[in-house]
Amino acid sequence: MTRVAGVDCGTNSIRLLVADLDPATGELHELDRRMTIVRLGQGVDRTGRLAPEALERTFAACRDYATVIRELGATRLRFVATSASRDAENRDEFTAGVREILGVDPEVISGDEEAQLSFTGATKELSGEHGPYLVFDLGGGSTEFVLGTDRVEAARSVDIGCVRMTERHGDDFVSMRADIKKALDQAAEVVPLTEPFEERGATLVGLAGTVTTVAAIALGLPAYDSEAIHHSRIPLADVRAVTERLLGSTHEERAAIPVMHPGRVDVITAGALVLLAIMERTGASEVVVSEHDILDGIAWSTVL
Repeated sequence: MTRVAGVDCGTNSIRLLVADLDPATGELHELDRRMTIVRLGQGVDRTGRLAPEALERTFAACRDYATVIRELGATRLRFVATSASRDAENRDEFTAGVREILGVDPEVISGDEEAQLSFTGATKELSGEHGPYLVFDLGGGSTEFVLGTDRVEAARSVDIGCVRMTERHGDDFVSMRADIKKALDQAAEVVPLTEPFEERGATLVGLAGTVTTVAAIALGLPAYDSEAIHHSRIPLADVRAVTERLLGSTHEERAAIPVMHPGRVDVITAGALVLLAIMERTGASEVVVSEHDILDGIAWSTVL
């Protein structure tokens, strides 16, 4: 086995995975997996720049992660940065800070590569089940769609994420829904979203914090439980019910939900609207929720 580390730095959060990987068997033995809400994409949609305080929050998390990576002795490290840093005018400042702390350059990848890494991470352990899979990674700044079975057949990234939609529309959910529909139309130009996937034995797989949080609420968990959430199947009716609950809730009511991370309170409603729109667009009766996503794909990419 090879001990590797992967870092996924998105618009809302930065995450670390340290794991032992065996490419021959496809086995992943997780040693450490953690997430920090840093809101790197704060104001990027409006200003086009990474805010100084957002950069400092991100660098502080990187320093913590550097300690973990060193203590666990990972021999390979890949740092992938996504939507916020891809959009920012001052991304060189971000790159220099990460290099100084972790000793590697962050790779500001394209949306298409982001989608492919998400697909690998989400489906590697689903290989015994029937494909094709339509995987979507609902992030803070963008959502990646990828269709494939053993390999990627079509992929598209569009700019609908829980942070971007919240900053752009606030509580104007009518305009937010219209924006989401327009983005799904763009995605459908490349990735077929209206085929009868389930009639072909296909599976809709949802990734990232919005999806796992909605799943946790739908399951009625008293606390966030990754094992209970991973590979759970959440019906469309339950997603719709959770979304309606969030739409009618106050900030305090959302914050009081046991499974809600404090960093998601302000953006979960927008994320749930995106999730619901995807399920309605595809006609899927349920979504398979995966805790393994682009972060696992990043780790696997160091050895494959």
